[in-house]
Amino acid sequence: MTAIAHSASNTVSGTLDRAPSLAELEHTKSLILRAWILAGVFFMALPGTVLGFSNLLAISTHHGLGAISPAWIQGHGHAQVFGWIGSFILGIGFYSQPARSSMAARRQLLCFALWVPAVALRWIANIYDWHWRVAVPLSAALELIAVMLFLAAASRHKLPSDSTGRQTKRRMELWMISVLLGTAGLAATVIFNFVECVRLAITGVSPAFPHDLDQKYLVLLAWGFMVPVVWGFSARWLPAFLGIEWPHERLLSATLLLDVLGVTAGVSGLTKIATLLLVAGAVLSGLALRFLDRPHAKAKTIGVHASFPVFARIPYLWLVIAGALGVWAAFRDVHGGIWGASRHALTVGFAATMVFAIGPRILPHFGGIYRIFSTRLMLASLLLLQIGCTLRVSSEPLAYEGILSYAWKVLPISGMLELSGVLVFAANLILTFAFGRTSLALNPRHGWMLTESGD
Repeated sequence: MTAIAHSASNTVSGTLDRAPSLAELEHTKSLILRAWILAGVFFMALPGTVLGFSNLLAISTHHGLGAISPAWIQGHGHAQVFGWIGSFILGIGFYSQPARSSMAARRQLLCFALWVPAVALRWIANIYDWHWRVAVPLSAALELIAVMLFLAAASRHKLPSDSTGRQTKRRMELWMISVLLGTAGLAATVIFNFVECVRLAITGVSPAFPHDLDQKYLVLLAWGFMVPVVWGFSARWLPAFLGIEWPHERLLSATLLLDVLGVTAGVSGLTKIATLLLVAGAVLSGLALRFLDRPHAKAKTIGVHASFPVFARIPYLWLVIAGALGVWAAFRDVHGGIWGASRHALTVGFAATMVFAIGPRILPHFGGIYRIFSTRLMLASLLLLQIGCTLRVSSEPLAYEGILSYAWKVLPISGMLELSGVLVFAANLILTFAFGRTSLALNPRHGWMLTESGD
């Protein structure tokens, strides 16, 4: 990860004495994206999943959340959502911006240099209580600066020009609105996080958010940031990948409206109303994206496993389950088991499954590699994740709420399966970038050139 970022930095530095070509800028973008992806894989596998598995073992052994510190649980969640999902989204977001100059690459490297240490610092402070009154707000400040840099870079986008050179005005597509809504949610999340971390450092007794505050923060983080971004990318990519029609605009607009209202209600403390609005949006999102419609063309599975069309739809089933469990939790949760199952269905069932399914399709290509290293490893990671998540989501309410004591024995098994799936996915990506055939060729006269993708 560090070596790739250093290589990208050297590539940028080497172009300062002359105007870099478009192919060279694209090559640099691919290198930096690889660094973002590998950073995300690191946080996913070690601070995220391994810590989550150890937390789960302690909880299962002592039959309750009292066995571990809330700061550990929050450190695990922060590493998963910010370190993994956040790194992937920031990396893809930067990559999607047009290559204009080496200065744009420098801004991205600066953002990377702020974001990765910030997430790591937060994890260390939460787990080890290491100077947390300084480390926690410092981490939040660095994350906030990194996101502001990303937003500043994104704001430099220009409208397309017509044949006369004048910028054209056209209605923004809904998938872009969804991604922008999620980006606004990310900005709101890091601001919320910074303010509360400063307050925690001054008046708190531990690096963990109080329960009620954490509930509001998680609604903003999950449904305000993560979900709309995934909706936007789904609307952009899945019609072409799955051979389905483009999203139903009115239904997708209604979905986004329900999400905004639900997040607003959740942050305002109206939990029951929020969960009802969010589950309605979850149901509507699958209909808006036309997953139940008959495909009009064959799905594109070249370079990925043939099961890709199935696994690309499964996350939206998990999203509905997460929303339904949220409603149940708002009305009936006592010991945290139902809330935990809802969050797990959302983060692992919805977000992680989407990454495991679509990631092998797009990440190698964006990183300048023809295709994923192994489609069999892709299938294995998805199957392990699905079985583990199903066991976890079904057994967590039964165990925590005292409905079925045997469910405590199932939880460690679910964690082991999910951990295995994560490690297989991580290994597949690392092998892809280490040994995959590059789609960028070095031309002695013109520098780096894009070759045929083979798809």
